[in-house]
Amino acid sequence: MSQGHHNDQFATRLIHFGSEVCKHTGASSVPIIQASTFHHEDIYNPPRHDYSRSGNPTREALEDYITVLEGGKRGFAFASGMAAISTAFLLFSAGDHVIVTEDVYGGTYRLLTTVLNRLNIESTFVDMTDITQVQAAIRPNTKAVYMETPSNPTLRITDIAAVTAWAKSKGLLTLVDNTFMTPYHQRPIELGVDIVIHSATKFLGGHSDVLAGLIVTHDQDLGHQVKVLQNGLGTVLGVQDSWLLIRGMKTLEARMKQSEESARRLAVWLSEREDIVNVYYPGLPNHPGREIHEQQSSGYGAVVSFDVGSGERAKQVLNKVRLPLVAVSLGAVESILSYPAMMSHAAMPPEVRAERGITDGLLRFSVGLEHIEDLLADLEQALNTN
Repeated sequence: MSQGHHNDQFATRLIHFGSEVCKHTGASSVPIIQASTFHHEDIYNPPRHDYSRSGNPTREALEDYITVLEGGKRGFAFASGMAAISTAFLLFSAGDHVIVTEDVYGGTYRLLTTVLNRLNIESTFVDMTDITQVQAAIRPNTKAVYMETPSNPTLRITDIAAVTAWAKSKGLLTLVDNTFMTPYHQRPIELGVDIVIHSATKFLGGHSDVLAGLIVTHDQDLGHQVKVLQNGLGTVLGVQDSWLLIRGMKTLEARMKQSEESARRLAVWLSEREDIVNVYYPGLPNHPGREIHEQQSSGYGAVVSFDVGSGERAKQVLNKVRLPLVAVSLGAVESILSYPAMMSHAAMPPEVRAERGITDGLLRFSVGLEHIEDLLADLEQALNTN
């Protein structure tokens, strides 16, 4: 694959990643190769691609792109974030055990507890802010540690380097869901992690118009294993969505910078209000694990969660806001206000949600590109009870 220009700054690599210009025509954008199969001109010398499930030039350009950004060896594009996550978990076999962040994305929790458990792939959920709990969860059949940091939706911080060093000493694979930070802020492979996963539907796509998942592997051998799964399961991303994702990723730094600046303002504004029970944002001085986060990430991201005190009040806010989409998902040009208890984490039983701080009053605000003063004014009117 083309390696791009590794000496360039991140903003430059976003634009000049090695596959940005069509090598055949000089076109300024990767062509959409809308083909399912490829002609063999010479049966003794087959073409690079033979069937689009196994490989397509448009998807390959995207896969090379995320590999360059994460600093890995192989990249893979999937039909959704969950397609990427489920494919990664199928590296494991019946009888294997995985240690998982307890406040993991609801869809990941559902996959582990309702699908993979039927295949006898076992998981233990632990508070990964405490490495002693991670270490205590190991069993003779443990094969991997799966991290998500900052976690969703309470933005709890896992020390990636510390957990990875311990996992390596025990011969365990390490996987990180890097959706919230993106490679702009956080590159787990540089901290020794084996596999990085994205719901590219979120910040990487950035425009609420594409569903996609990405995996990057630390080495070629793991890359080969993921490739076998991607091809065997057929969980691939289509070419139109691959092209849209490439286009979205080119503006990642500009979008993340602006959204993060606004998110910091929002977090401070919320934390100064007496009618807000809790504010979760890694950029706040009192956020647990802030120092660890700053060691492994170059910024705090664009997601702010806050507890308004009750389910009734949360629903009032959701029904009164004018600017944010009230919707599932995050990471878009428009702000998105979500209600984890009824949306992203509805798959979790109420008692499990309660244990993880996902209260009925918790809202998750993904800050978009609107003017921050307009967003604050809108939230102000939504929080005020008439």
